[in-house]
Amino acid sequence: MDIAAIQSALRERSFDCWLFYDHHHRDPIGYKVLGLSEHQMVTRRWFYLIPQNGEPTKLVHRIEAGHLDSLPGSKREYSSWRELWDHLKAMLGPHKTVAMQYSPNNLIPYIGLVDAGTVELVRSFGKEIVSSGDLVARFEAAWNDEQIKSHFEARDAIDRITEEAFKEIGRRTGNGGTHEYEIQQWIAEAFRRENLVTEDLPIVGANVNSGNPHYEPKAETSAPIRKGDLILLDIWAKKNTPNAVYYDITWMGVIGTPSEKQVKIFNIVRDARDAGVKKVQEAFSAKRKIAGWEVDEATRGHIASAGLAQYFTHRTGHSIGVNVHGNGANMDNLETKDDREIIPNTCFSIEPGIYLPGEFGVRSEVNVLTRNGSAEVTGKIQQELVRI
Repeated sequence: MDIAAIQSALRERSFDCWLFYDHHHRDPIGYKVLGLSEHQMVTRRWFYLIPQNGEPTKLVHRIEAGHLDSLPGSKREYSSWRELWDHLKAMLGPHKTVAMQYSPNNLIPYIGLVDAGTVELVRSFGKEIVSSGDLVARFEAAWNDEQIKSHFEARDAIDRITEEAFKEIGRRTGNGGTHEYEIQQWIAEAFRRENLVTEDLPIVGANVNSGNPHYEPKAETSAPIRKGDLILLDIWAKKNTPNAVYYDITWMGVIGTPSEKQVKIFNIVRDARDAGVKKVQEAFSAKRKIAGWEVDEATRGHIASAGLAQYFTHRTGHSIGVNVHGNGANMDNLETKDDREIIPNTCFSIEPGIYLPGEFGVRSEVNVLTRNGSAEVTGKIQQELVRI
């Protein structure tokens, strides 16, 4: 944690302070930003206040008085709720604008982690609570050089595995057959060989299952893969090293010759993806601030122009970090209106999709990294359906 950098960011935004609060590990973002262990027992409330200028202040319960000792600043202790209120009111005394893990109207639930009662308490002291969303992106979602390097190392391995997975599908289809779960496990074994780890196993979806964005092939229900089938591969992983970050892509293939409809839908999705990428690249080239919802508008607008808006049922993309779904801006104006700024040294997916009920789905996913005043797609870009 860099207190000086946090205080500089508070001054830039005219926020008086950033107030962290936790009880029973309800705010994992706070632990990451502050560099606290997520394994210690937390049965009582703690607060940590970083002011725009001056020394931070801790407020901890007397039976867990050492929980914030790794952080700089003075310490206050409480036992009763009256003491807690009195100390918290005194800590906040000189500050008017208080940043917290709060989202107005819960518009961005990934940030809205403070409970309503605590919000009411802070407001009862005459304070204005503002969202810490952009601060979180800067101090938790932005990557350092080593993390960027780990992303590209994961990319090299996963792009290679994805290409080989399509070939493996072709070999097995022509030699006795295969099914979704079998290919998923083949990919998982490839991850182990490449020293890759993942929170969840990849998606392998054939035909109608490709139309389920969060489909999970299971051994007992896995669909067979045959000649003529449309195949979706959604593959994400990271290197098995400290603080490594994810690479997350989706590619589409057909065993044999695709139908006209499959080609048409893929081309619409591909061009929507490219419209989203272009939106980010143009903004960074022009040094114009851009929020996540604007990227979603670009991709969704293209699909809407083809008359298929109702079949694009999820956001355009998500922040990527140490977890596959990170804490930076999401590309979203559907599920939420994500007005967080896309800042330098952050990465996110752009993955529009069209899902036709009872038929098939198409999704095309790339990762975009912003750095050095520009935005770049970090891996291979699919331009046409893979012929398996």
